[in-house]
Amino acid sequence: MNDMQKPVDVKQLNSLALAYMGDAVYEVYIRHHLLHLGKTKPHHLHKAATKYVSAKAQASILKMFIEQEVLTEEEKAIVKRGRNAKSGSIPKNTDVQTYNHSTGFEALIGHLYLMKDFDRLENVIFKAIETVEAHS
Repeated sequence: MNDMQKPVDVKQLNSLALAYMGDAVYEVYIRHHLLHLGKTKPHHLHKAATKYVSAKAQASILKMFIEQEVLTEEEKAIVKRGRNAKSGSIPKNTDVQTYNHSTGFEALIGHLYLMKDFDRLENVIFKAIETVEAHS
């Protein structure tokens, strides 16, 4: 059994570990989405990706999810844990509150991925993409 097949006790992971995984998973989905749109030049890809993956964008997505009641109670609890996690680092390009909210969003993505709830994961990510595109 390789490492990818071994189960991870998601409930025992701290929120920053969930956010670490969520950051990577969300980035892959966004990159795939941008390639699907026909973007191929690295500079344009990077610039376009920022609209989706920046702390500001993720915090805005999360705000919209909360306003539109997109999240379940369990998902709200995961977001709150992620938002309240103390990273020990100071964000460079954003304020602490925005950074904390983006960490909550990433923790949710990481949780859904590690729980192998791929239907819900894609539902949340596609809703996030729609949210960004509707507001840009």
